[in-house]
Amino acid sequence: MVTTSEARVALVTGGAKGIGAEVATRLAACRHTVLVADLDLEAAKATARELQAAGGRASAIQLDVGKPDSIAAVFGQIDREHGCCDILVNCAGIAKVFPFLDFPLDNFLATMNVNVTGTLLCSQAAARLMIKRGWGRIVNIASVAGMRAVGSGRTAYGTSKGAVIALTRQMAVELAEHGITANAVSPGPVDTPMTQALHTAKFREEYSKAIPMNRYGTCGEIASAVMYLVSEDARYITGISMPVDGGFLASGARGV
Repeated sequence: MVTTSEARVALVTGGAKGIGAEVATRLAACRHTVLVADLDLEAAKATARELQAAGGRASAIQLDVGKPDSIAAVFGQIDREHGCCDILVNCAGIAKVFPFLDFPLDNFLATMNVNVTGTLLCSQAAARLMIKRGWGRIVNIASVAGMRAVGSGRTAYGTSKGAVIALTRQMAVELAEHGITANAVSPGPVDTPMTQALHTAKFREEYSKAIPMNRYGTCGEIASAVMYLVSEDARYITGISMPVDGGFLASGARGV
């Protein structure tokens, strides 16, 4: 069994930038061995070097969560080199916006493949390694868009994140007996490279107005929730989707 004093191996998918990079930074600061996994290998290497320069144990690994063969190869490598994967944070994801009536099937299928199937396959592979040690933490990055429709154009993204939340519950039920918890963090809008590319100035203004705290979140605020869920303090928490959204889901009509 893993104890709090043992070194842990943590894999962060989509770990090169944004929320994933912040999660990787905090895991490294807690002395975990961090595997920064990303489709963009050079960006992953740059993030890993930053963690190493700060005294952390980190390495980069190329991973395409949209391809089962890539996932199988990466987890085979992790098993050979580390013998375990104690923490998995599924941050990798894609998003594009199109009107519902014209939403392209190819993009819908691609989004579901990366955001849902990729999360499933990574979690299965990680859980098989976690079972060997009788301890594990899986955290999936979902979204408030999976709990409530957010604007227009998000047919694939919102549906995929709703599926991730449902998948998380199923994982939690089936993995609990093995000492593994599975939870989701559902961010509201966060300043990341993805939202900067997708959110127009008008959408950003309107979205902020719908949030009681009147602002977008930060990657650090999302990472803080992830760090709690992978900690020993959260050992009795599994199957939840934790909104980190400045009150967006709680809010209805505002003003006097």
